[in-house]
Amino acid sequence: MLRIGACQTPELLGDIDAAVACIAAFATRDDARDLDLLLFPEGFLQGYLVEPGHLNRHALSLGSPGFAAVLRRLRPVRQTLVFGLIESDGDALYNSAVVVTGGELAGVYRKTHLTDGERYFDSGGSYPTFVRNGVRFGINICYDTRFPEAAAAVAGQGARVLLVPAQNMMRRPAAWEWRDRHHEIRAARARETRMWLISADVTGERDELRIGYGPTSVLNPAGQVVAQVPLGTTGMVTATVS
Repeated sequence: MLRIGACQTPELLGDIDAAVACIAAFATRDDARDLDLLLFPEGFLQGYLVEPGHLNRHALSLGSPGFAAVLRRLRPVRQTLVFGLIESDGDALYNSAVVVTGGELAGVYRKTHLTDGERYFDSGGSYPTFVRNGVRFGINICYDTRFPEAAAAVAGQGARVLLVPAQNMMRRPAAWEWRDRHHEIRAARARETRMWLISADVTGERDELRIGYGPTSVLNPAGQVVAQVPLGTTGMVTATVS
């Protein structure tokens, strides 16, 4: 049995200390006490801002002293953590999500499907899966869910859960249009694969042009939304998968 919490957070740009503090705050909430895994949004560690200055300033190699310092700070967190970050590997940049348990890196997934606005990233080429409490899970990042083969690659390895770090800080008209449409896409992936699909997103206003509503939610294998953080608010929803 795997007890998962999906966290809807403020957008944090270029502030790793604040991101780590946010993770710790969610991990110590009363309603997180019995959870096994916490999921956070896409690009969460450094903030999802796809501009060369931000990417080059804040990208981290997973073997770097900077990332080692992050892992040390996360060592006291009991839950397994899945969170997005901007990863550097030589000359390449990746939109990645890491799996961390007890301050140790258990693995990384690199986003395989990139939007036109993500041209500074390289695409990943594999779909690793992980096991916690006997339950296998994998990761798709945001736009990946538009492509059935991405979820199918995870399900084909026997996964019961698809975790989706997302970041839908958009221009206001698009954010309003898409605030409910994300569930249509994700529900299709859940029904096709018979996996639980659990997403985490940001909320709040970046500036006068951009806003994030979410959604952070839990969809069952029938594609039904069974839990959701209210749009435009921070918080957490939970699910138990066996």
